[in-house]
Amino acid sequence: MSRRRLLLLILLPLLLAGGFYWQATKGLPSESDLAAFSPALPSMVRDVNGEIVTSYTRERRIFVPYAELPPRLVQAYISAEDKTFFEHGGIDWLGIASAVVTNIESVFTDRPPVGASTITQQVAKSLVGNEVSLWRKIREAILARRLESALTKQEILEIYLNQIFLGRNAYGVEAAAQAYFGKSVDRLDLAEMAYLAILPKAPSTYDPIRRRDRALARRDYVLRQMAANGYISEAERAAAAAMPLAAIPNRALPRPRDDYFIEEVRRTLIARFGEAQENGPNSVYGGGLWVRTSLDPVMQAAAEQAMRDGMTRYEANRPWRGPIARIELGAIDSGAWPGRLSGTLVPLGYPNWAKAVVLAKSGLDARIGFTDGSSGTLPGRLAARPFKASGRSAAQVLRPGDVIAVARTPAGWALRQPPEISGGFVAEEVASGRIRAMVGGFDARAQAFNRATQANRQPGSTFKPIVYATAMDNGFTPASIVVDGPYCVFQTKLLGTKCFKNFNNLRSAGPQTLRWGLEQSRNLMTVRVADATGMERIVAQAKALGIGEYQPVLSIALGAGETTVMKLTNAYAQIFNDGRRLEPGLIDYVQDRSGKVIWRRDNRGCPGCNAPDWNGGPMPRPQGRVVQVMDPRTAYQIVHVMEGVIQRGTGTVLASLNRPLAGKTGTTNGPNDVWFVGGTPDIVAGLYLGYDQPRSLGSYAQGGTTAAPIWRQWGQVALKDWPALPFAIPAGVRMVRIDRRSGKRVFGVWPDPGPRPAVIWEAFKPDSEPRRINRAQDVLERRSGGRVRSDAEFLEAEGGIY
Repeated sequence: MSRRRLLLLILLPLLLAGGFYWQATKGLPSESDLAAFSPALPSMVRDVNGEIVTSYTRERRIFVPYAELPPRLVQAYISAEDKTFFEHGGIDWLGIASAVVTNIESVFTDRPPVGASTITQQVAKSLVGNEVSLWRKIREAILARRLESALTKQEILEIYLNQIFLGRNAYGVEAAAQAYFGKSVDRLDLAEMAYLAILPKAPSTYDPIRRRDRALARRDYVLRQMAANGYISEAERAAAAAMPLAAIPNRALPRPRDDYFIEEVRRTLIARFGEAQENGPNSVYGGGLWVRTSLDPVMQAAAEQAMRDGMTRYEANRPWRGPIARIELGAIDSGAWPGRLSGTLVPLGYPNWAKAVVLAKSGLDARIGFTDGSSGTLPGRLAARPFKASGRSAAQVLRPGDVIAVARTPAGWALRQPPEISGGFVAEEVASGRIRAMVGGFDARAQAFNRATQANRQPGSTFKPIVYATAMDNGFTPASIVVDGPYCVFQTKLLGTKCFKNFNNLRSAGPQTLRWGLEQSRNLMTVRVADATGMERIVAQAKALGIGEYQPVLSIALGAGETTVMKLTNAYAQIFNDGRRLEPGLIDYVQDRSGKVIWRRDNRGCPGCNAPDWNGGPMPRPQGRVVQVMDPRTAYQIVHVMEGVIQRGTGTVLASLNRPLAGKTGTTNGPNDVWFVGGTPDIVAGLYLGYDQPRSLGSYAQGGTTAAPIWRQWGQVALKDWPALPFAIPAGVRMVRIDRRSGKRVFGVWPDPGPRPAVIWEAFKPDSEPRRINRAQDVLERRSGGRVRSDAEFLEAEGGIY
């Protein structure tokens, strides 16, 4: 044999072995990757108080560090799965040999085959996949060796006990402890720990309720192994074996709260961090993020209740439209219909509403079935709502297979109709722009479209404050006189002349103050003011406030341009914030799984804010430039005028809240949408109601009678514990007594506290207030009360305007 051929015979096996090893290790994590490995964890969402409100997860998993795992729980798993774990190097060769012999013998007996995977190999298996093949076992063995060289035994156990699937959609021992026993691992007794240790191989085989005897037998085996390994005494084993298997019934993984706020947070996080683990280490469904939101649970619950009540109140007198859907029942006893019913989207909204399917009819009564397979009775008298224009009742037209909404009442199940009308609601913190509550429809589970952020609607008269504020920046004052009379403008030769009119064709009122025009929401005055101010200035102000970008045409002054509830509410919040820019946000900050802040909404620095003590200097302030989108004096003027909307204008339904409030109602053409936006010095909230495909709500629907009552219901709950503070007057504003109807300055008469005083305090910029004509009034004041008190003295004595 030649030397070359001999060399080839030596090198060929080496090359083949190298190629085999390269192919087997291709795509496997390196030792450095394994050292940095961390299991997928759900992202936890907290509210403004720091309380957990939901989690974004597809697997029930709660990570517990090895140091916090009960030692006996670790010993139970080692006894059940790999008693030589602390001795082998990742592969138990003796165990493999024993398993081979046992499996050869099992060919000639009834014994099932056994495996020989170590805990390290089971961890490796979770990384390479579950394919049943020799090739996968080879890759698993290689990765097991890498794990042993990259990690300590404790680190491997930490991964294993937090990664392993244990049934009931529980991954890891902490999630399993809560899924099976309703408590944390540190509260489990020895018998419960031994039961959890039997689950890795086949959780369904040892179901604690359906296969209790088999589960008890296997649990007792683990207890015997623990005693044989010296982890527990014989007395402890006997006591634990005598314990019953007191597992709780299987409960479905709690779904995240399906409200629109939480869904909007989820979308924001996915856009920033990615959805799954392959998108990065801080993904929403694997990164274990801790998310602090601005969600106020009281305001959110109040908003959901108020909006749903408002929608159902509007629908109350409308006929029943018919079943929401229909499904094939098949044989009633076949058990097929509950699954079909579960897959049908039904807007429920209220906690006591349920979706049901009509199973059978008996006269006017109906037997109805629910998603869990149970059934009940819908009496005909509780389904007596008239059906469309047919002259028949809903009970008469219901038939098997109809999917309906029902509610549990003291009298039994009653028919309900999800409202066809919808709407959006947003509550925003004035000082920061943080969104405290958000509602985007009747039921987020069945209606994913978020009308608070995605629905572009005409704001109607809620746009008018922007017109009047711009006017007050360009020569007008709240006391300026404007004619409420016919107003026509020539558009083009093609379009001709356009003549405007007041809402509901209200008669002209003649010359009135600017304040009165906004309080009473007069269209003719608004158009006249807008034309005099210049629509270019008005649309520029709307753009600066983030409402939208519009063409400078007069119809925009009456709210013909589209915007969202979020944008318009934020615009009002900026006005209430002395005209300072605000960026609305739902998330305060995000932490990674180790607690490090990886994103913060407010990144302004604040040197000295964390100083242990005051150094005697000026109070430290956050850095960053304040952007003014409106003159703070103008902002206060328009807020002060909008207070009049609540006191004596179109929003008087809110006066019963008995606190300083400012806001504006809105009703669009049709009317297709009804609005109210307003609030306190601390919180601004806005809402609209309307059909998704715009159509008339009926002539009786108005912002002041349909939308404002919803705001009032919300405010009664949401603002109950907030102090009733007056709106602060910025520097440079002069408060002057004027006659409310004429706008003229008055002397010798002080405003009374009633809702419709003849004399009011009005806000003016310097040198814009009405001028004094003569000194005769001074003489009268001196004769009646001696020394003339200045306005400042009077306000100080009265404790402010209020």
